[in-house]
Amino acid sequence: MAAKKRSEMMEETRAKLIASARKAFAEQGFAAASMDDLTAEAGLTRGALYHNFGDKRGLLQAVVDQLDTEMAQRAHDIGARAGTGWDGLLAEGVAYIEMALEPEVQRIVLLDGPAFLGDPSQWPSQNGCLHMTRQTVERLIAQGVVRPIDPEAAARLLNGAALNAALWVAASPDPQDVLAKAVEAFRALAEGLLARPS
Repeated sequence: MAAKKRSEMMEETRAKLIASARKAFAEQGFAAASMDDLTAEAGLTRGALYHNFGDKRGLLQAVVDQLDTEMAQRAHDIGARAGTGWDGLLAEGVAYIEMALEPEVQRIVLLDGPAFLGDPSQWPSQNGCLHMTRQTVERLIAQGVVRPIDPEAAARLLNGAALNAALWVAASPDPQDVLAKAVEAFRALAEGLLARPS
């Protein structure tokens, strides 16, 4: 019983720190966010941050993982409502790109994340997204919608295109204009996978 209570308390501490950091990183950016302020906001100490995440960068990784996982799930849910499997695959990619307009996503995942955590394609959260895309591609190949090509290669290229488009939108001085161009190009690239191009 005590072990369960301790694990619940640890999970609660982690959740508080992630929520506080998410707010601080979105409002101030990673570099400007104060560890003392964000731990005080969570009602915790720096020691709790160090114990749970190692350092501020470890906390950023946890926040990025949470946000990126939420983005992938939202994109997947949008794709699931799109009608056909092909339309769903396109809708997922477009939804991911469009999320680059959201201030929290833009600042934490697409600007600060790569600047402080390195190549986004290597983040653990991207593996889940890649796995979902690969499953969809495999299904579409089996249905004869997509050409019989390596599903992992296709999934990596689709995810890479969506991720790079989102990074471009986030870094642009005119995100709305870039978004339209990025979505159009993403759709055109994806259509090259079709067994019978439209």
